Parts: sequence; C-alpha cells; structure tokens
Amino acid sequence: MPCRTRSCCALTLLLALASCSGAGGPAAAPPFFRDTGGVLSAEQAAYDVLHYDLAMQVFPERREVEAVLTATVEALESLPTLVLDLDPLLEVERVVVGGAEAPFTHERGQLRVTLDPPAGAGDRIVAAVHYAGEPRVAPRPPWEGGFVWSETGGQPWFATACQMEGADLWWPCKDHPSDKPDSVDLHFRVPDGLVVASNGRRLRIEDHGDGTHTSHWRVTTPIPNYGVALNVGPYVEIDRRAVSPDGSTYPVTFWALPAHEQQAATALDEFLEHLDWFERNFGPYPFRADKYGVVETPHLGMEHQTIIAYGHGFRGHKYGYDWLHHHELSHEWFANLATCPDWNDFWIHEGFGSYTQKLYIEDKLGIEAYHEYLGEVRASILNLRAVAPREPRSSAQMYFIDPGADEGAKPSDGDIYVKGEWVLHTLRWLLGREVVVESMRLLCYPDPALEATTDGSAVHFATTDGYQAIVERLSGQDLGWFFELYLRQPALPELSAVERDGRVRVKWITPDGMPFPMPVEFELDGERMRIEVPMDGNEIALPAGAEWRVDPDNWVLRKPKD
Repeated sequence: MPCRTRSCCALTLLLALASCSGAGGPAAAPPFFRDTGGVLSAEQAAYDVLHYDLAMQVFPERREVEAVLTATVEALESLPTLVLDLDPLLEVERVVVGGAEAPFTHERGQLRVTLDPPAGAGDRIVAAVHYAGEPRVAPRPPWEGGFVWSETGGQPWFATACQMEGADLWWPCKDHPSDKPDSVDLHFRVPDGLVVASNGRRLRIEDHGDGTHTSHWRVTTPIPNYGVALNVGPYVEIDRRAVSPDGSTYPVTFWALPAHEQQAATALDEFLEHLDWFERNFGPYPFRADKYGVVETPHLGMEHQTIIAYGHGFRGHKYGYDWLHHHELSHEWFANLATCPDWNDFWIHEGFGSYTQKLYIEDKLGIEAYHEYLGEVRASILNLRAVAPREPRSSAQMYFIDPGADEGAKPSDGDIYVKGEWVLHTLRWLLGREVVVESMRLLCYPDPALEATTDGSAVHFATTDGYQAIVERLSGQDLGWFFELYLRQPALPELSAVERDGRVRVKWITPDGMPFPMPVEFELDGERMRIEVPMDGNEIALPAGAEWRVDPDNWVLRKPKD
C-alpha cells in the first residue's frame, strides 16, 4: 500500500465505520466494521480455502453488479456451518452447495451457510453464492476501499481497492490474511469498448453478441483476498518482456489510458529497471508464470498481485524515480510472496517495502542520498504502540491510531512504514548491508532452491519471529534484545553522551531497563570509530580541546533530543 506519511504527501487517513443493513442476527455475530483480519473465529479456522471462482457482470451506468462466487474449501474438522464474509450492502439471493440450495443467513457482514449433513474433516465443500447489488463506493481510496467509479474520454473507468477492509467489500470470502486460496478464476463481464485488466493470466475473451464481453483471468498461485482486483477502462495494452538474471523472460504489460500511451511506454522502461533491481537483490519475480502487470487507476495505487494499480500520473520525484511504482512493486515480494498471516506483522509488508526504496536510491545516487532520504521521513515516527505486537490485530488496528474514534480523528500511524524501515536501517548498522539484504532475500525465498519454481510453491507466510531467526542464523548472534525493544513495545532508547573531566561517558537509557547493547559510531576530531556500549556504558578519553560527536550519521534509531 502506498505510504502517505507527513514527509511524503501529508494526508489525514480516515477509516469510516459502516452501519449494518441487516436486522437482528445471531447473538454471536459481530457488528459489521470496515476492517479485515483480527482474531480468527473458530468456525472459520475449521476450514481451508482451496479455490475461488468469481463470475461477475458489472453495470457501470447503474454502478451495480450481479455475481456468483464459488468457494471450494476443505473442512479441517467437523463443519456444520460454512461462514463467509460479505458486505451488508450486497444482497445474497441464494447459496447452492453440492447442487442443492442451502439455508443461509446474511447479517452484519457475515454469511452463514448451513451444511446438512455437516462436513467432516477432509471433506470438500463447493458453495456457490449468488448475490447482487450496488457495491460500496470507496470514500478515500485506496485507504478507505470499495469500488472507485470514474470516467475518461466519456467512457466508464473504474477499479476496486480493499486492503483495509478485505475482499468481502465486493465478493464473499474468508476475510483473514492467514488463508489464501491456492488459485483463483475470475470472469468479468463488461460493456464492449472497455478492457478488463485483472490478476494472473488472461485466458480468453468471450463476445456475447449483446454489447458485452467476458474476460476470463486465472491466478495460478496463492493470493491474498485483498490482492484480487478488477480494473476496467478503455485501455491500450503496452507489452514487453522482462529478462530475469538467469536469462529467462516473462510478459510485462501496462494497461494505460489512450491519452497516456506515450507516457506509459516511457515509464515502462523505468518500471522494467525496477523489476531488474528487485530480482537481483531479492530473488526472481515470484509470479512470472502469469505476468507482471501495471494498470492506470482512478486512485493512487495498490499492490494487487500481478496487476499493480498505478494512479500516480507519471509525476517526478526529488530523487529521480517513480516512488509509487517502486513501492507497490516491492509488495510483489514483501506482501504477495512473503505474506504476514496476521496483521500484527503488517510492517513486513510496509516497512520492508519502504526500505527497498532507500536501498534503491543508495544504489542509484549514493550513500549520502540514502541517509538524506531516511532523514526526511524520520519525523513521521510516532512510537505510540508496538510495531509488531504478539497478539492478533486487524488491519485497522495496525494502520490507524484510533480505529474506533469518530470520523476525522484517526490519522495514520505510519510506524509500520517509517519505523519499520528505520529498524532495518539500524539492523544494517549492527550487521552490515550485505547481511540485511541477504536476510530480506531469505525472507522471500527461505530455501534458495525455491527461486527456480514458478508453480506457486514459493509463496508462503512470514512473521517477525521467522525474520529474527533468519537474521540470527546469518549473523551468528542472539538478537532478541534488538527485536524486543524495537518491535514488541513502542518506546525508543535514549542515547546519553556526557563530557566530564576530559572523558565522554556514553550510555543507553532504555524503557524499563531493557537490555540494548548497541554499538555506536564515535567521531573524534574527524576520525570515526565503532565503540561498544554495554549496559553500564562506556567512556572515551578526550585529548585537550578535542571535538567529538556520537552517531553523526544517525545510524541508530533512538529518542530524539528535545
């Protein structure tokens, strides 16, 4: 998801609560919130999603849809009720299980389908949900999601974005990041003259002879539900081939508005260079069996798997690169390939993605630009809560300061972005760039043999504990103290450096006395050295009249001086 910290684009981010359109409902059903993830219910933990098939016709003139979502799931234990999630604004007409209509309720955003007889462990259930209605309009995409309706050149232009709420805003699903389908089929029927750009590989376009056509797309790898996207407009398609470091190639397509065809073709040259940089540093593009796609959208952007939403308008940047594309592309590795199974590890998506931008600028412009870029975003860090709490969290709990407050009182807590990348920056100081970049690559491809695969077997879940284990294995160090202080609680360490009687005493002051044996760089009369700072501190003797500084390049994330 694009970062909009104060240092980037200064935007107050809001998360509106939606009222329930249904009446009553079972006592156990939660109220409907525009949110995703959190504590996984026992009923949804009792099954695993294998496949989704979504067949949807869109009526742009009415802003309505008619659709059938067929979910194929496997029961992990006795399953009397199949529980899916779906926005109350959409009306379920019927549900068919095993060829017969099944009883259901759809209240407070929860679709409960009675299985008679109950499924047993190992049973497969195929449930087809027929529904229709006017899907929720995104109030502030992509942060507040839904359908984004627009037009260009007098023709409809629309897209979906739903990371903060989940795909249940527009199709029934198990709305939790811990369960990805192994594959997805998508059939979108739209008026002639419009082009559908979606996930995976386009298999065919069927002309119905009535002024509409259907595009069939197939995703052959596991995919997060929020990564499924519909993008429709009068697009032109600009096709290229990307060359991986091993010499193999895969298709790259930019779906651009006709008025922007030349700009898109020029931008695609840079986008291919971004792809090459990511592949060289973090392993092969994970979804090359399908494609890499970019599509112009009427919202800023989003990391939809294999079809990056791009609404940046080809604008430049101080550091001479398209920051929006680079950030969203990072998520093909850090979100779509390596996915957090709970939003409490959201920083693995956003913090890692943000840090790749700083590494890229370092390679492009040098270490001074790297430090300058990090320094520009530093003031956005809030330290209000843990970046990676151990308890389950929803997307809103991690992304917004107070998701339960009244509208207008919830600016974004950018710590999953900026504090996350500063944690990686500090880890680099401790262990070196080579170790950190290799650790990021191993987070994406824990077994280097997986880099040769294209069948989706490399797609996996990634956690903070798992990343810590990777770093400890590479460094040969116990780094629990580092991860505990920076990620499991919010407060920063304070660096005390006091000169007295010809000596400088350097000491860390930490929350609740937490261990933090972080070395620092010490500059003495222009000469720099790395000094250890144990818990009881360190002292450096000073020549008469010497000038000194501690951590002059701000390598260590710490409490700023008042």
